[in-house]
Amino acid sequence: MPHTGAPKSASLTLVLMVASAAIGGTLQYGYNLAIMNAPTTFIQTFINETFLERWDIQLEGYQVTLVWTVIVSIFSLGGLMGALIAGPMTIRFGRKNCLLLNNIFLMTAALFAVSSRASRSFEMIIISRFLVGISAGVSMNVQPMYFGESAPKHLRGAISLSSAVFTAFGVVLGQVVGLREILGSEQCWQYLLASNAIPGLIQLVTLPWFPESPRYLLIDRGDKEACIKALRRLQGCSVQSCELDDILQEQAETKGLKPQTPWQLFTERAVRWQLVSIVITSSAMQLCGNDSIYFYASYVFKESGIPADKIQYVTIGTGACEFTACIVCNLLIERKGRRFMLMGGFILMTVWAIVFTVALCLEGYISWMPYLSMTCIFTYILSFGMGPAGVTGILPTEIFNQTARPAAYMIAGSMMWLNLFITGMIFPFLVSGLSAFCFVPFAVVCLLSALYVGLFLPETKGKSLSAISREFHKLNYKGQDGKRGSQTQAEYQLGEAPSSTTV
Repeated sequence: MPHTGAPKSASLTLVLMVASAAIGGTLQYGYNLAIMNAPTTFIQTFINETFLERWDIQLEGYQVTLVWTVIVSIFSLGGLMGALIAGPMTIRFGRKNCLLLNNIFLMTAALFAVSSRASRSFEMIIISRFLVGISAGVSMNVQPMYFGESAPKHLRGAISLSSAVFTAFGVVLGQVVGLREILGSEQCWQYLLASNAIPGLIQLVTLPWFPESPRYLLIDRGDKEACIKALRRLQGCSVQSCELDDILQEQAETKGLKPQTPWQLFTERAVRWQLVSIVITSSAMQLCGNDSIYFYASYVFKESGIPADKIQYVTIGTGACEFTACIVCNLLIERKGRRFMLMGGFILMTVWAIVFTVALCLEGYISWMPYLSMTCIFTYILSFGMGPAGVTGILPTEIFNQTARPAAYMIAGSMMWLNLFITGMIFPFLVSGLSAFCFVPFAVVCLLSALYVGLFLPETKGKSLSAISREFHKLNYKGQDGKRGSQTQAEYQLGEAPSSTTV
C-alpha cells in the first residue's frame, strides 16, 4: 500500500480531531473556571438587589458571600454528576457521540445564564452553573479516554496530555474574555456566563467529521472494518499491524466480559493499587488548591497585597503560566516519563507553597514581599501545569483495560469533582481564617502526593499495558506470586510492536 503523504495525513487528521474534541471538551472546564472571577462583584450586587426586590431583605456581607459560594461550588457538584454519568454514556453511545450529546447540557446552561438577569433570578445562575458543571464533568472523563484510545502508542502520552493544554488555554481565554473591556463589565456579565456556548457550537459543527475511537469500534461494537477505517484516517494511508494487533489482543482478552462497574473495581483485588493510584492522584489534583485560585483569584491576590484595580490583569498571568507549563509538559512527557513529571510537579508545588507562606508572614516587614507572594502563585501554578494538570488524566487510560476504563474514569472524575467542591467551599474561609498560613494544608497534600508517586506508582512511559499490569501485579499480590491467574480480568496486552509491517 502506498505510503506517500501518510505521516502528514496522520498528523493533520489527528491534530484536527484533537482540536475539535477539546474545544468543546476540556477547554470548557478551564473556561468555566475562569469566567466566574471577573463578574464576582456584579453578581453579588445582583443577588442583593434580587433579595431586596422580592422580600425587602438587605443581605449581610457574609450571606451574600454564602450565596456566591453556592453559585461557584455548584459547578463542582454538576461535575460530579457528569463524571458519574460519563461511564454509562460512553458505553452506550461511544466516545465521540458522547461528546456531541454532552452539548445539550451546555446549550441549556447558556440559555439559563443569558436569561437570568432579565428574569431577575439568581436561581437561574445556579441552575446554569450546575448544568455547565455536568457538561464539564462528562468531557473531562470522555475526552482523555477518546484521545488515549485513538492515539498511536508512541504518541499516547502527548495526545492524551493535550486535554490539559486545552484546559489551560480555556483558563486564559476565560480570563481574557472576562476583562471589563470585553464581557466582564456590569452590563455584560450575563453574556459572559453564556459565552461558553460558542466553543460548543464549534464542536457540534466539526466533530461529526472525525472517526470514533478505534478501540471502541472493535472491542465494544465488534466492527473490525470500521476500526481499520478509523485507524487509517487517524494514522494515514497505511495502518501499522502492531496498532491493530494491540487492539485485537485486548479484544481477545476481554471477550465475553461486560463493562465493569465502579463497585466491581473496588472489590477486585487485581486492580487494587491501580485504583488507589487514581484515587490519590485525582484527589490531590484538587486538594492542592490550584483550581481554587481561579475561582477566588481576587481573594488570593488581595491577600498578597495586589491593588484591586490591577487584579484582573494579574489573573491572566496565572492562566498563561499553566498554559505554558502544559505545553512544556506535553513536549517532555514522552522523554521524562509520567512518574517524573508528576512527582516533580508536586515537589515544586510544596516548595513554592512554603515560600509563599514565608512571604505572607513577612509582608508587614519587607516592602517587596507582596511581589514575592505574587511570584509564588505563578510558580505554584507553573509547577502544577508541569505535572499534575496533565499526567493525572492519562493514568486511567494506561493502567486499566477496556472493560474497566469507563468505571475507572467515573471514580477518578468523581474524586476530582468532589474534592474541587470541598476546596471551593472552604477556600475563602481558609484564606480569611488562616491568613498567611492558608497554603500550608496544600503544601502537606503536595508533599504526601509526591511521596506516594515516588514510592508506589510505576512508570508507564513507552510500555505496553501488559508490562504495566505486571508491575501492578507485584503490588496487588505481593508475596503471592502463585495467584497470578486470578487477575486475568485486569491484565491485558498491547504487545510490543514490529515497526515496519503495515496492513
